[in-house]
Amino acid sequence: MPSAFSLQPLALRMKNFISVKDVDNINALVEKALAYKKNPFADRNLGADKRIGLLFLNPSLRTRLSTQVAAKNLGMEAIVFNVDKEGWALEFEEGAIMSGNTVEHVKDAAPILGQYFDILCIRTFPSLKNREDDYSELVMNSFVQYAGVPIISLESATLHPLQSLTDILTIKESFAATHKPKIVLTWAPHVKPLPQCVANSFAQWVNAWGEADFVITHPEHYELSDQYTKGATIITNQNDALKDADFVYVKNWSTYNDYGKIYSNDPAWMLTEDKMLLTNNAKVMHCLPVRRNVELSDEILDSANSLVTKQAGNRVWAAQAVISEILPPSPKGG
Repeated sequence: MPSAFSLQPLALRMKNFISVKDVDNINALVEKALAYKKNPFADRNLGADKRIGLLFLNPSLRTRLSTQVAAKNLGMEAIVFNVDKEGWALEFEEGAIMSGNTVEHVKDAAPILGQYFDILCIRTFPSLKNREDDYSELVMNSFVQYAGVPIISLESATLHPLQSLTDILTIKESFAATHKPKIVLTWAPHVKPLPQCVANSFAQWVNAWGEADFVITHPEHYELSDQYTKGATIITNQNDALKDADFVYVKNWSTYNDYGKIYSNDPAWMLTEDKMLLTNNAKVMHCLPVRRNVELSDEILDSANSLVTKQAGNRVWAAQAVISEILPPSPKGG
């Protein structure tokens, strides 16, 4: 029988976790994550004798470590493999003539990995060279198609769902619901072109959540795909957007229409204490890593209004809630 401390699965279990579309009830998943934060080992036997594989095609710090901790809290063995450094170069194109640098096709590798692991987690990045290729999500979709086990996205070419679940969790945890919060996603300058993944995903999740007044602000020509932003108010004047904000999420992204470019690196878009005076004493968020005094000033990052440390810490509980919903219920209990 399950332990009295075991957290029950939600009504509709997830087969995969690739985007918000895999989640039936955002608030219920958030509440489960917060419950794990209060009692991390409530389901310590749920993943007993099960393995989770974490495959990284690019670097990671918080995503890698938080997912390992989350799996351990559920009793799982986590195995990490850095494909970009330790494995064969993988081919993903259907019908490819593999006479170049790729050594192994995903059609051969993924089914084997599916035999090794009960859950497979994939982290990849966009090339920022070909929008059609990146937005096809070929890498993530190939693992979903061929692995034969549930897939969790640790970030893909276009989305970062574990980060976005964490963001909603952090907002709910940090806000006394006296009114509908105003959340502003603001573009920030950066020294190099970055993917749209975090911004896309945050917009997708906040819009699907539907419990905030959501504004996106960026310089002209930095529009995101409307498949993710539909439902948000989009303003190209940052000061106007920041007015009365309760939360300000800071993130850089490169251009979408003329794909992967930097048109502007205007330091005036960096969030400062003067700009914060326009807000409703807003809390400030960033997914990290952050370029200090480029994207965000020291004065903001080190202030009492900064949620970045809490936000990063909450990555464990978001991952734990997701993994627990993909694992089958355990008869062993907590």
